[in-house]
Amino acid sequence: MIDSYPYLTNTDFPHITRDTLSILQVNLGYLCNLSCTHCHVNAGPKRTELMDKKTVDEVLAFMNKQGIHTLDLTGGAPEMNPHFRYLIEQARLSHVKVIDRCNLVILLEDGYADMPEFLANQQVEIVASLPCYLQDNVDKQRGKGTFNKSIAALQQLNRLGYGQPNSQLILNLVFNPQGASLPPPQQALEQAYKQHLSEQYGIVFNQLYALTNLPIQRFGSVLLSKGQFDDYMKLLKANFNPAALKNVMCRNTLSVDWQGFVYDCDFNQMLHLPLGAAKQPIHITELSELKLRGQTIATMQHCYGCTAGQGSSCTGATDSHS
Repeated sequence: MIDSYPYLTNTDFPHITRDTLSILQVNLGYLCNLSCTHCHVNAGPKRTELMDKKTVDEVLAFMNKQGIHTLDLTGGAPEMNPHFRYLIEQARLSHVKVIDRCNLVILLEDGYADMPEFLANQQVEIVASLPCYLQDNVDKQRGKGTFNKSIAALQQLNRLGYGQPNSQLILNLVFNPQGASLPPPQQALEQAYKQHLSEQYGIVFNQLYALTNLPIQRFGSVLLSKGQFDDYMKLLKANFNPAALKNVMCRNTLSVDWQGFVYDCDFNQMLHLPLGAAKQPIHITELSELKLRGQTIATMQHCYGCTAGQGSSCTGATDSHS
């Protein structure tokens, strides 16, 4: 895999600072049952990195001390971490909102048959990856057969109440472009998703998040190997939107890797870019006395991916008017 990091360092991205911390996004490990082409984590079945219970408890201690209101769990497939359920149960006891960034297919794998019921019982919000509503596109991006499995998983979640009108069980979907292009307007795409999935499969969901692919890890390597990296960066910079900059995730979210080290965002984590102006990685246990509000956010050229067009963050578009 070609490393895109050297191509991102010479940056002219605007200076931004942190706001009040309210969301802790925790990467439970890079192990995944899928190997998607757009994956910025380079996750897959052969990865062995998984957060241990000691670090999980350190995350819980920090979360409770800081009064964090949202715990956002990601991976890899976060469900494959052996402490996934323990972490959710402990967080819910503290009345923390929990989000599971789920690839859907994991819910049909051996050993995970009762996972949907567990998530529903804990009232976990599900953010599910479905990069397109057409079978050929999804199978091309995520692997043959993944579309039908994703549909089956969504139907199962719907039967449990997820995404249904007047239900407290939230089900949101995530769209990613197939290649080196910006996502279409989120609101119009959401309507297209809802109409197609309802008519063809009887599936309902709450919101669609349209996310831009960032030129790092696996996707960055693909761009470099195809000679598309420079053109993609030009596209991102040409579509820079100052309005989108106001609501990027790094302002109120702290990213934690599987070892407990903290970063300004999940993308910086993948680039091993230390928090703020720090020269060395900082562990979550070292943050107790560190005030994050007003701190400089570490940026490089990849940050243009979160601020191009309608913007792109953990909850999709950051500027709905673009």
